[in-house]
Amino acid sequence: MTTSSPRFLPMASHGCSCCGPASHVDTAPIPAASDSSAGGSSPSYQVTGLTCGHCAKGVTQALQALPQVDDVQIDLVAGGVSTVTVTGVVPPEMVRRAIEEAGYTVLS
Repeated sequence: MTTSSPRFLPMASHGCSCCGPASHVDTAPIPAASDSSAGGSSPSYQVTGLTCGHCAKGVTQALQALPQVDDVQIDLVAGGVSTVTVTGVVPPEMVRRAIEEAGYTVLS
C-alpha cells in the first residue's frame, strides 16, 4: 500500500521574495536590457531573486499588466540570475519598475 503525500517544490535555502525573506544579493552585475523601444522588440533583463515557479509567475503577471506587452518569457535559474524577455512596445524603465515592485532586482 502506498500513501500519497502532498508534493511541494523545494524552496531555496536563502528564501525568495514570494516565499520568505529575500537575502540573496549578487555582486557581479550582468548587462540588463537592450534599450530598444522600437515596435515588436524583445529586450531581455537579468533578474535576481527568482527561486521558484511562483516567483516567475508573479513577475510574468506584473509585466503582462503593462500596456503593450505582448509576451513574457522567463529562463528561470533558481537562486541565480534569471533572464526575463519581454516582447512588445514598452519602455525599459516601466519593465524594470514592474519587476522591482514585484520584489525582485534587475541588474544594470
